[in-house]
Amino acid sequence: MIVHILYTTKIKLQLVYFISILLLLSSCAEHETVKPTEIEFNYIPDESRIEVLYDGELFTAYMYTDELTKPVLMPLNTHDLKPLTRGFPLEPRTGERVDHPHQIGHWLNYGNVNGLDFWNNPGNATGQGRDDYGFIEHGELFRMESGNGKGELVVSAMWKNYRDEVILRENTTFVFSYSGNTRIIDRVTTLTAETGDVLFTDDKEGMIAIRVARELEMPEDGSPMIVGQDGEPVEAGADYHSGSTGNYLSSEGLTGNEVWGKRAGWMVLNGTLDDNPVALAMIDHPENTGYPTYWHARGYGLFSANPLGQAAFSEGAEELNMNLPHRESVTFRYRILVHSGSNLSAQEIDKFAEDFKRHIL
Repeated sequence: MIVHILYTTKIKLQLVYFISILLLLSSCAEHETVKPTEIEFNYIPDESRIEVLYDGELFTAYMYTDELTKPVLMPLNTHDLKPLTRGFPLEPRTGERVDHPHQIGHWLNYGNVNGLDFWNNPGNATGQGRDDYGFIEHGELFRMESGNGKGELVVSAMWKNYRDEVILRENTTFVFSYSGNTRIIDRVTTLTAETGDVLFTDDKEGMIAIRVARELEMPEDGSPMIVGQDGEPVEAGADYHSGSTGNYLSSEGLTGNEVWGKRAGWMVLNGTLDDNPVALAMIDHPENTGYPTYWHARGYGLFSANPLGQAAFSEGAEELNMNLPHRESVTFRYRILVHSGSNLSAQEIDKFAEDFKRHIL
């Protein structure tokens, strides 16, 4: 009887030990599957380019070549490496539009700063033709901080006229992170009036923007000029818009073309790319001037939030004409979501927006 009890006890102890080992191995395996994505930077000074890598693969690049009239982030790749931004004019892809060559990747600028147009600068104006434009020149690289699940890039830039006079000093922090299949950019940009008062006259051309891939355009009539097989502009065929799948949804429940010139706390552009549902979203922050922002979001592929153009969007019912006194600053905070594997619902974006309110510089 005693031998039987001892034998049974031994078996039970071995079984407990075996189960404990299985649980430990399972825990280790589970831990490995949720290993944070490594976000790091590849600085290529000779190309005026800082690549942002997620587990060694390109998400985007901060670009500031002499040919550009402002620094841009391009492309914006999903986690499965699908670009949600137009390639033209830097990396043109056959079949995409060739309009508005100043709309490149993701950028931030404005159409009327002390009377200068930073938004529409074509980059090739000469002589007196340049007097109406301003440009943004990359300044310093302050910090590149890689990490598991998070990366931080801090840069400066100067908003100038073509007499090389500084109007605004810009300091921008980009925080790169992710949640599941959603890649996140938190952008915090502070503008300081460097040499005198700066007037941002109400204008529809602004301010934080993305030019999206042709698949995310909204279906519409017409045959735009596109990149042909030989790389030269050609008129698109009648079936061009059969590949257009985009549709806007605002935090106020508006969709499609109805979102243009309306206020909203966030905007998402849902669509399909290579038979895979994708989404691009921008989220405003309650501390921003003009919150909730007006949206300069167009069906042809311009996706922009503009908090400063209030008279232009309200048909004169509102007016801001923001004046920034000499040496004073204003800060703008925005979150960008780059998602694939599904479209993003209002409920999902609301959660990202709530998180953005709590965790921001």
